[in-house]
This record gives sequence, structure tokens and C-alpha cells, in this order.
Amino acid sequence: MDATLAAFGQLLAVVAQLRSPEGGCPWDRAQTPQTLIPYAIEETYELVDALTRNVPADIAEELGDVLLQVVLHAQIAGELGQFSLQTVIEGLTDKLVRRHPHVFGAETVRDAAEVRQKWAEIKAREQGGTAETLSRKIERYTRTLPPLTAALKISQKVADHGFEWENMAQIWHKVAEEVAEFQAATTDAHRAEELGDLLFSIVQVARWHAIDPAIALHQTNQKFANRFRVMEQLSPKPITACTTSELESLWQQAKQVLSSS
Repeated sequence: MDATLAAFGQLLAVVAQLRSPEGGCPWDRAQTPQTLIPYAIEETYELVDALTRNVPADIAEELGDVLLQVVLHAQIAGELGQFSLQTVIEGLTDKLVRRHPHVFGAETVRDAAEVRQKWAEIKAREQGGTAETLSRKIERYTRTLPPLTAALKISQKVADHGFEWENMAQIWHKVAEEVAEFQAATTDAHRAEELGDLLFSIVQVARWHAIDPAIALHQTNQKFANRFRVMEQLSPKPITACTTSELESLWQQAKQVLSSS
């Protein structure tokens, strides 16, 4: 633990020096909470990728990059007199203790489901005794989550409250209906709206089959990238110089190569 605390203290000192007007880094000094937003998103997704690939060295590196974002934001907030990293850590620690009375208190729970229920009850009390309404939860998901993940969470929550399809056939009927409406749209704005509706209905297909659509799409993106890499390896000339028929032939060859590997 002493070595961990020492390493953490060194990280704080390095970030403080990067932000220092005296000999600091011009790029780091120029950053604001708003300019760091894209990096926070990027580093989080890179961590998810490392976790998905389950490579310990990569996971450790990406966790470090995410930690850097936390420390940078706290450093900037401290410079502005808003809050410190100590505030962040103490607030998190207090919340974890408050919301786990079955660990740090005398309460008992039966299973993980009851833990989640107790967490929600404690959170509601902390917010003045009024539980967050379903519509507020949905609004929060739309603001804070990637669109595919938000669609899944929204549909899960409303289904928990009875707003649910009766069977898979109804969902496929809805998908067909949304496809037809998209095809009938005549303006860009209308097409965008109908495409959103179609994607939302596809998310329902995923949910009923216990598939995370964001993970499924990520896997498809990776599969496409792998096939295209093999296409470039197989092609006797640059891909940009290939005809459509040549590209299709390379695509089929790449599929065979990857399926046999």
C-alpha cells in the first residue's frame, strides 16, 4: 500500500508540473474541462476495448490513461478553486460506505438484486426522499450514454414497468413497419427520423435475445476491419486502384481466409 500511495503521489506531482506556468507543458496548460471531454470518451472506449480483448498489459495501460483524465480534471478544478482530488476521493468513499450498509453496517441482503434495490432506495433518500421518476431516468440515459446503449437501457427500464411487447413476432412486425416508413421518407430530415426509429426497433430485437447491440456492432466493425486488412494483403495492387468486381472477389477471398484460420 505504501508503494501504491507513493506512486499515486508521484503521478499527482507530475500532473501538477505539466499544468504549472513555470516550466509546464503548453498543451496541458491550455486544457479545460470542456476540451478534455473527447479524450475522456476516447480513453474510456480504449479501456473497454482492452477489457474485451482481455490483455492484462493493455488493460493496465488504459486504466492509467483513464486515471490521468480523473487527475487532470481534479487538478484543473483545484486551480479554479472548485474542488480537489481529495474532495473527489472522500466523496466517493463516503458514498460507497453509505450505500453498502450490508457491508459497513448491520443490514443484511439476500442477493445482488436486493443490493441494487437497496442502493436505489438509499439514493432516493439522499435526494430528498423522492425516487427518480422513470421519465427522468430515460432523460438521463439519453444525455449520458452512447445512443445504442441508451436505447437498450431505456427499453429495459420501460419493459420492467410493463411497457413491453408480447412476443418476438410483434417486434419483427415493428421492424418491417419501420423499414417501410424509412423507404417512404422523402426528405433528409424524415429519413433521419425514420432511421432512428428503425435502429430503436432493432435494439428491441437485440434485447429480447439478450444481446448487447453496442457489443454486437463493435464485433461486426472488428470483423469488417479484419477482412479489409486481409483484402489489402491479398490484392496485387493498391485497394484504391481495384474495380468493384475485383474488390468483391477480394472480399470473398478474405472471408475464406479468415474462416479457415
